[in-house]
Amino acid sequence: MSLKPVPSKIGWLSAAALVVANMIGTGVFTSLGFQVVDIKHTWSLLLLWGIGGLVALTGAFSYAELGALYKRSGGEYDFLTRLYHPLAGYLSGWISLTVGFAAPVGLAAMAMGTYLEPATGLSGQWVAIGAVVATALMHSWDLRQSSRFQDILTLLKALLILGIIVLGLALPPAGEYLDFSEGWGIELAMPAYAVALIFVTYSYTGWNAAAYIVEEIRQPAINLPKALVRGTLAVTVLYVLLQLVFLRHTPLHLLEGQVDVGHIYAVQLLGEGGGRAVSLLIAFFLLSSISAMAWVGPRVSLSMARDYPFWHFLRQQNRQGIPVRAVWFQAGISLVLILTGTFEQVLVYCGFILQLSSALTVLGSFRIRQRQQELPYRSPFHPLFPLLFTAISLWILAYALVNNPQESLLGLGNLLLGYLTWHWGRRLR
Repeated sequence: MSLKPVPSKIGWLSAAALVVANMIGTGVFTSLGFQVVDIKHTWSLLLLWGIGGLVALTGAFSYAELGALYKRSGGEYDFLTRLYHPLAGYLSGWISLTVGFAAPVGLAAMAMGTYLEPATGLSGQWVAIGAVVATALMHSWDLRQSSRFQDILTLLKALLILGIIVLGLALPPAGEYLDFSEGWGIELAMPAYAVALIFVTYSYTGWNAAAYIVEEIRQPAINLPKALVRGTLAVTVLYVLLQLVFLRHTPLHLLEGQVDVGHIYAVQLLGEGGGRAVSLLIAFFLLSSISAMAWVGPRVSLSMARDYPFWHFLRQQNRQGIPVRAVWFQAGISLVLILTGTFEQVLVYCGFILQLSSALTVLGSFRIRQRQQELPYRSPFHPLFPLLFTAISLWILAYALVNNPQESLLGLGNLLLGYLTWHWGRRLR
């Protein structure tokens, strides 16, 4: 008699490591270059990153509440299905399937290629393709291997970032690049500030990562809130300090419009040789972000595949419960984005549609209270946190539609395509 292996589960520390790994990635090493094109004051720039952390933290509390209540992997797909209507859940699952994880994986791989190309002479695009394929292979075996691989990469990446921050604070800058003069508050009213928040909120994407694998977490009512909130707080502190040392050592004109912010900073601080070494380290540890999203994303696809015949081909799991087809389906979409899109286009498009999905989910915290459901975990200061998250999200989305209409409309077009597949799937059913 053969016994089916029982899938192992993880504690809050591994779940928090997954949150940190999802959050610390492409955006923090790249998006500052786009922000300083229109925003120049140090206070304005640091406040951007503080607001981003506050938005992520308020969202994390709501997601912890929902995940502890429903206890099913899938994130927004499962939450919105239960809170509103199966169509709302399906569209959020469609977003996760086509954009939510595949696009960040593609962006992280593209950034990795950008960092490695000048340091090694390798083609950035081929590096990106190789990274996506390698991490998909790594996550096609078992949960224990994925968890161990992820924990090690996340620890090393956190140590790298701490090292960059300590060096940046300890070594004197070559010039006075920080601007703490008066009048910086004017920039907060600029449309460009709201658009810059898209880059920042994208950089914080991943604060909800543990909510996508609730079924793989022990005692989710206890461990999920710990993972989401503590992981988000840790990353917020690191992000603000990291941007401070970037700005402290680098003239703004060198950063404007550039993707490889970490490389430019390292060259200013350590010279060309040190710049190449830091670029190699940053590129290597972007693997942690790619790996984290390659782990989490396919669980959403699996949830959809269980519920909709249209996606049944993604249901296949190996003996350890790994959704192998979903892993490679997501990797395939990432490869298409790498081959067809520019970095900034993919970033704005991805940031817009993810912010919309998260805002609808956070609003769901009001619905569960209207239904008077018993909550295993309650978010503090309700309704302050969900109201704050929603207000800032609406501000970002409105300005994005005005200032980046092409990318925003592409995001809405993606939803329309998802709506069509919903109806097609119902006809098949």
